Amino acid sequence: MTLKILKFPTGFLWGAATSAYQIEGGLVNDWSEWEKSPKRVKKLKAQGLNPADFQSGLAADSWNRFEEDLACLKKINASAYRFSIDWSRVEPEEARFDEGTLNHYSTMVARLREENIEPFVTIWHWPIPLWLRDKGGFEAKKIIFYFTRFAERVALALPTVKFWLTINEPTVYTGDSYFRGIWPTQKRNIFAYLKVLNNLAKVHKATYALLKKINPDCQVGIASSHMYFEAGPGIINKFAKTCADWWQNNHFLDQIKEQQDFIGLNFYLHVLLNYGFKDKNKKTSDLGWELSPSAIYNMVMYLNERYHKPIYITENGLADAKDTYRTWYIEEALIGLHKAISEGADVRGYLHWSLIDNFEWTHGYSGKFGLFSVDRKTFIRTPRPSALVYAEICKNNELKIEN
Repeated sequence: MTLKILKFPTGFLWGAATSAYQIEGGLVNDWSEWEKSPKRVKKLKAQGLNPADFQSGLAADSWNRFEEDLACLKKINASAYRFSIDWSRVEPEEARFDEGTLNHYSTMVARLREENIEPFVTIWHWPIPLWLRDKGGFEAKKIIFYFTRFAERVALALPTVKFWLTINEPTVYTGDSYFRGIWPTQKRNIFAYLKVLNNLAKVHKATYALLKKINPDCQVGIASSHMYFEAGPGIINKFAKTCADWWQNNHFLDQIKEQQDFIGLNFYLHVLLNYGFKDKNKKTSDLGWELSPSAIYNMVMYLNERYHKPIYITENGLADAKDTYRTWYIEEALIGLHKAISEGADVRGYLHWSLIDNFEWTHGYSGKFGLFSVDRKTFIRTPRPSALVYAEICKNNELKIEN
């Protein structure tokens, strides 16, 4: 048995990703209020669940433990880190900006720079301040003004940031909040859904122009959730794939393609279209998601052919508390990425989701996505075995596989 070494391009960025609401703790916004609402608490109790397990609370206490998170990044030899800004901390009341919060994020960026870790900063990763919720959220008539005002204060406070992600997964946010109605605002209204989706595109374009005005050399994109749809046999399945690709993978990016320097790809799901949505269920995560990491190759090639933009993997991972599949998952995904690169795709970085165990939205604390586990009482971060394997990949800029 021999080892095959897959070398990645010089300057390829390695690291991990998080979001503020999922790790910082102590936040007050539309999500935290919704989680504690009597209706939601009653529903969880009726299902025999502990409501506290579905409230973010202190999360991983990362607001007070950034140095511990930084130590985790250093342990995996990261050269990049994606994190997000919490709007409710920055602007807790309309037009009142908290300088202490902005200084905190500025210190984070400075410390990352000291450790030669490139910051990828997400301006908005879903929760909104209560004052904005009361004005209608992303349905508000002045949402572009509100968002760009917030983004400007953040950008001015973080002048050394090169990579910006204006918004995270617009199709997921609108779909779950306004179409399926399972997230706040739980509106479930097709007209509101389409309006918010359109507003998010306008918000991105306006913020792109703003960021470029502040720093013409910065790189701006979004973190976009994509699924690889595989068509079963027959013309009906092929037509279903065309429709699914258009709405899930193309519709939003097509609107902003002239205001996007790179594509931030969040990739988790492969879907088989065979007279309905199916999966092969050979391996599944703790949340029941099918694990098809190699399909990242197909998704990258699809985006490369359509948009001809640099691609950074801004999320890719799995819920796996026992770390049964994570090493295999990372290696399979990287084999796929290496193949895509060798065939001409301009992939420039891989950020695993997630650095540490976090609060996983409606799944609460049941989904363990972290390369590092987090004890919910002591907040001690402990590397899973897969983190040490990933650390060697990051250190050597290569993947060794048995041939």
